[in-house]
Amino acid sequence: MPKLIKRAAALSLVAALLAGMLFLRFRRGIYLTLAITFGTTAYHLGMRLLVGALYQTKMKNRADYTKWWYRPRPWEDRLYRIFRVKSWKGRLPTYDPEAFSPAHHTWTQIAQAMCQSELVHETSAVLSFVPLVFSRWFGAFPAFVITSVAGAFVDLLFVTMQRYNRPRVVKIAMRQR
Repeated sequence: MPKLIKRAAALSLVAALLAGMLFLRFRRGIYLTLAITFGTTAYHLGMRLLVGALYQTKMKNRADYTKWWYRPRPWEDRLYRIFRVKSWKGRLPTYDPEAFSPAHHTWTQIAQAMCQSELVHETSAVLSFVPLVFSRWFGAFPAFVITSVAGAFVDLLFVTMQRYNRPRVVKIAMRQR
């Protein structure tokens, strides 16, 4: 998965630059549309890679899962039932499956990695809206809104999955102590 995302980000950036150059040379709207599309894609993929790398450098999957931010809220269980999280959580891909593998890590380490992953996705969800600023120069505000909302939505799915699963993982970790 990491190679695929890194390649997709790099290819999107190259395609955005190429389309941008073609637009500057020929002034055809299709090239501007392609530059915006590939540029936004490159931003969303690259930003998520950068945010993940920054958190990994700082935290090294060692978040304190007992802190207030990571604790389940009283209203979350009801929300999980409404959105039927149990039925879809297993279908989401994992960027680094080994980080969540009990064969390679203790349950405490997995809970810590889950907290860090939650932070990465929460930060990415917020940063998904940065491209809206560019609509001022490029126009196409609806396209920027759609991609920003879609990007944030996907990140919030991963946040939900981490928050849904973590209490169970923490319970196992506590039993092993």
